[in-house]
Amino acid sequence: MTREARRRLFQQVDIYPVTCEELSQGRSNLEVLEAVIRGGTKIIQLREKEYQKKDLFHMALKFREVTAKAGVLLIINDHVDIALGVEADGVHLGQEDLPVQVARKLAPDLLIGASTHSLEQALQAEKDGADYINIGPIFSTKTKEGVERSLGPEAIATISSHVEVDFTVMGGINEANIDQVLAQGARRVAMVTAITKAPDIAAKVRSLKEKINTRPGRDRIG
Repeated sequence: MTREARRRLFQQVDIYPVTCEELSQGRSNLEVLEAVIRGGTKIIQLREKEYQKKDLFHMALKFREVTAKAGVLLIINDHVDIALGVEADGVHLGQEDLPVQVARKLAPDLLIGASTHSLEQALQAEKDGADYINIGPIFSTKTKEGVERSLGPEAIATISSHVEVDFTVMGGINEANIDQVLAQGARRVAMVTAITKAPDIAAKVRSLKEKINTRPGRDRIG
């Protein structure tokens, strides 16, 4: 698939599940994957900070098999080589990972996402060729190490108004506070524990999707 085709599919994303097996209530990542697909997700990010690289690669192969059949975009966290090796759709990079511009040279057809924690970082990621940025953490969260403070929902409108690239938001977002991020212009919401800890993951994904897609102005802001 070409980068442009992947970008068109990314335009349809609303809820953006991110894995964390340790926080999945005893369920495996594959069980979580199958559940979010039943819930209607259009994308999944495989994110496992504690896995050995070889183990992550083999898990990514299984994820690719499942997501390819379901027509779901597969994003690999951190590792450009694994994303290329399993023919994933993209890679998501943090501030301490391989620079976006280097990843773009290595993987011209992949979607490249970048975590940003300030307007300066967002502008740099856009300049360097990111297909989308993540703005966060919006609220306090334990899944985002190395970030000392939350930005608050107001940062979404502030940062997104200065960039043209698509954006997601992440960090402590759940069904109780998602309206606050939607009110600031968010339309693609990345979540870990609000999904992985849910008793019924598929039902939770459906509920969150409905909230996002029934918000006034859904098609107005990226």
